Amino acid sequence: MRAVDLIRRKRDGGELTAAEIRFLIGGIATGEVPDYQWSALTMAILWRGMTPVETAALVDAMLHSGTVVDLSDIPGPKVDKHSTGGVGDKTSLILAPVAAACGVTVPMVSGRGLGHTGGTLDKLESIPGFCVDLDLDAYRRIARDCGLVLIGQTAEIAPADRVLYALRDATATVESIPLITASILSKKLAEGIDGLVLDVKTGDGAFMATHEDARTLAESMTRIGRELGKPVQALITSMDAPLGRAVGNALEVQEAVECLQGRGPDDLMEVSLELAAEMLLLGGVAASRDEALAACRQSIADGSALDRFRRVIAAQGGDPRVCDDSEGVLPRAAVVEPFRAARSGYLARIRAWSVGQASMLLGAGRARVDSTIDHAAGILFRRTVGDAVQAGDVIAEIHVNPAHAAALPETLAMLDAATTVTDAPPRPRSRILERL
Repeated sequence: MRAVDLIRRKRDGGELTAAEIRFLIGGIATGEVPDYQWSALTMAILWRGMTPVETAALVDAMLHSGTVVDLSDIPGPKVDKHSTGGVGDKTSLILAPVAAACGVTVPMVSGRGLGHTGGTLDKLESIPGFCVDLDLDAYRRIARDCGLVLIGQTAEIAPADRVLYALRDATATVESIPLITASILSKKLAEGIDGLVLDVKTGDGAFMATHEDARTLAESMTRIGRELGKPVQALITSMDAPLGRAVGNALEVQEAVECLQGRGPDDLMEVSLELAAEMLLLGGVAASRDEALAACRQSIADGSALDRFRRVIAAQGGDPRVCDDSEGVLPRAAVVEPFRAARSGYLARIRAWSVGQASMLLGAGRARVDSTIDHAAGILFRRTVGDAVQAGDVIAEIHVNPAHAAALPETLAMLDAATTVTDAPPRPRSRILERL
């Protein structure tokens, strides 16, 4: 079996067998299939696609390229959630403790932000002392003790994906739906979960810009997950505007705490609770969506969700006082610059992509994988879509430290271009666009 022959077949639109795909994935570790051949193969896959059978075989091979965690000794259902990325998306920090408080163990392996999208690990690391780099023994122990654990990908979990993700990023093949499916599912199914809820985002600030593309990806992941024996439920949600009011790591942690205290913005609460409810349904701890939503809301009302967050922060070395005094514990930017409305009317649009780009200029995101994050930087909206504004009202606050203060003029210009004020209010829209 030669990699060049398999590349040629895929280039010409042919299908690869499960054994051939296992050979190709195995060749990553042995060096038998070097980077340059995998680069050619990923481009062939981008152009020619893969059948569902091929995609399932790719997921399975990547999944078994490392350790598949066994959490069977932890009682109850184990369910995780994955988001395809967006701006202001801090739902993991909310739904994980909510689901845990309702009886679902949440073993969550998350990622970092790149470009205009934020990363759960970067948000967590804005909490002083919080450690996301845990070994699998600590991962199991904290999941058992707290009902949730929030870590980064370890060397043992789906190591083939670490190589392929870097190659895809460098070869402009990130958008391939079979490769996205394989990347996400191989990592998630290796966690030891019983089920997975997907938040597939679409719109201006999402990787899947159109609803049709988002549905195609969601259908691919739900189908392949089921074929591999794991129930997968997907929601398609809107990412045309930032989710919630905070964009930037410490600002988003503070907003997540406010949500767990019952004081969060409506759109963020809607998405977080709907996703958490799906986790309860997949875990079998609720019989209906209404029952699941009621349980999730009760966990916030009685403080049990916030207590779960406090416990996991302490277990992972962080300062649990963030749950009671987030402003006093989290890093704060030295400069807070207002962005004001140029005219009176109704805030009709806030472009998520532009806000994410502006936040990156302030140091809150990464232009490159090795960029340094400023956890205090970001943008906090004081008005959101649908709100009435008067000329001169503060729409947002720009939080920046001196190292990135030179970016303020460009950031203000980007926010001006990103926001639209109209004479009539926009039509209210749910963030939940479709359930699959």
